Amino acid sequence: MNRLSEDNTGKTLLLMGNEAIARGVIESGASVCAGYPGNPSSDIIDALVKESSELGIHVEWFVNEKVALEVAASAAMVGLRGFAAMKQNGLNVASDFLLNLNLSGIRGGLVLAVCDDPSGISSTNEQDSRLFARMGELPLLEPSDFQEAKDMVKEAFDLSETLGLPVIVHSVTRLSHARGNVSLGSIRKSDKTPYFDRSKPFINVPAPARAHLRLKEKMVRCLEIIEKSPFNSYTGPERPELLIITAGAGRFYCEEAIHNLAAENRVGLLNVASTFPLPRDLILKRLALASTVLFVEEGGPFLEEGVKEIYADHVSDLGVLKLLGKSTGELPSTGELNPDLIIDLLSQQLGIQRKKRPGEYQQGLSRAASNLVPARDLAFCAGCPHRATYWAIKKALALDGRDGFVCGDIGCYGMGSGPAGWSQMDTMQAMGSGTGVASGMGLLDSFGLKQPVIAVCGDSTFYHAAIPALINARQHESSFLLLILDNSATAMTGFQPHPGLGKTATGKTAPAVGLEDLCRAIGCPVETVDPYDIGKTTQSILGNLESPGVKVLVLKQTCALVRAKQGLPPSKVKVDQKKCIGDSCGCSRFCTRVFKCPGLIWDAGTGTARIDEAMCTGCGVCVQICPERAIVSEEA
Repeated sequence: MNRLSEDNTGKTLLLMGNEAIARGVIESGASVCAGYPGNPSSDIIDALVKESSELGIHVEWFVNEKVALEVAASAAMVGLRGFAAMKQNGLNVASDFLLNLNLSGIRGGLVLAVCDDPSGISSTNEQDSRLFARMGELPLLEPSDFQEAKDMVKEAFDLSETLGLPVIVHSVTRLSHARGNVSLGSIRKSDKTPYFDRSKPFINVPAPARAHLRLKEKMVRCLEIIEKSPFNSYTGPERPELLIITAGAGRFYCEEAIHNLAAENRVGLLNVASTFPLPRDLILKRLALASTVLFVEEGGPFLEEGVKEIYADHVSDLGVLKLLGKSTGELPSTGELNPDLIIDLLSQQLGIQRKKRPGEYQQGLSRAASNLVPARDLAFCAGCPHRATYWAIKKALALDGRDGFVCGDIGCYGMGSGPAGWSQMDTMQAMGSGTGVASGMGLLDSFGLKQPVIAVCGDSTFYHAAIPALINARQHESSFLLLILDNSATAMTGFQPHPGLGKTATGKTAPAVGLEDLCRAIGCPVETVDPYDIGKTTQSILGNLESPGVKVLVLKQTCALVRAKQGLPPSKVKVDQKKCIGDSCGCSRFCTRVFKCPGLIWDAGTGTARIDEAMCTGCGVCVQICPERAIVSEEA
């Protein structure tokens, strides 16, 4: 038995926030759990996959977030409980369905966990997904610690079934990926038999306005429930000098700041469980006892603006209040919050001198940061086929000589926009957008655009979002080359399966949907090459740039980390010390200064390059790029 499926009420486990959310799903008796990998949310479905056979639930990675939510909702439409998880970018993809499902409603329970990524640590954007709750008029719960992450999921399922609505549970990176103690509850066993009641279809037309009215009536009922939520909390004096209103991970920072400044008797802390709808009566009660209010929340001023709306409606009763937060500049409007920011702000507002560390400590810290911590650029792993791909792209575009450019999107290959890929990628937006943008660029020759266009796309991303763009390009006879970087993995988020791998999340054999077959069915000429073969790959790219129409080149080579996980023995590569002449070579340390595979090291003692055997995967690409042929491969 895995620990998350352990039915041991009262036992305490140290869980990551995402694991706590998964345990909440298990305790709620969900039958279907769906998602598409994307950090910081990936661990939720990964954790549930491990428990699926033990609990008899269906857990799966789906082709994209919209389909995942649709599958989870299908369970709720027939009276079961469904769960979906995704990151902020994923909610953009799923929103088309979500903003219709709010009107049609559900019959079972449906919870959607959305994990935002302040500062864009593993994302192309910094987005506050809570705006979708307001747009869709859907309940939004925000856990502020690990116990709440579990318990609020259970509350969300109950609320969903009571209202007949999807409920959003919102997390952020520092809650999803940190750890804390969680006390387990009992596991609910689903005893419902699914049944689709055709007398009550899920259709909003021909009267969407009537459905919208029903939604508003449900949210009135939701507000009554939220007002009494046990997750709302207040600590501090009855009439504080400063009232902090917070939600989610902001509570962590506030509690640490208040404790650090010993300001428990001066500062009141109101933590609200739901940021949409807000517990209006509770907030009004606390505003009436305050003169200065500070809003602390990750993301945008969502909570802040909601409270200000309530205040505006009652300003004649409450009088003039001093309101501080992101809108007024006291807290930064971008990036993550942290305890130091809150401590500094409270120190200013309360006139408390913050105890600082000795000057010698600060000086030592600065020296350590500058001298002991090495600079680390984002880099491809040793043996990554994407490094070879971008080298081939670089060579092909140089040989072509028409100043061609590359349209791309997010994934491991997104590092092609920086030094790791010699800055070959020139556009990067959403998943699949490289193909969409390139299909547009490939139509501009009539306006005078003469530069060749390349799109790069990962294998999982192709299934997720690039297929419609490729169909569009084929229909309109766009001219560009699509490179599908097939490394047989959703590598950036944890090696989850996709439709091309012939297996499901639980390891069951499944029909593989071939990349090449899909492209040929669309009508595109397709060629498959090994990116480790730099010469052939370069020539294939160059040749396809010279012909009109949309072409597809599949660069197929297994991710180096997947190969290691599979236990495949690497080939052996070595540097012939007699041939490597180091600084005397006209290459000017080409392999370690320019190509920069982590498996290659410059040995200052010998004045030559050498192989780091602990890092090298034996891909053999460096053998092909050494101008002196000093790097050679041998049989494993």
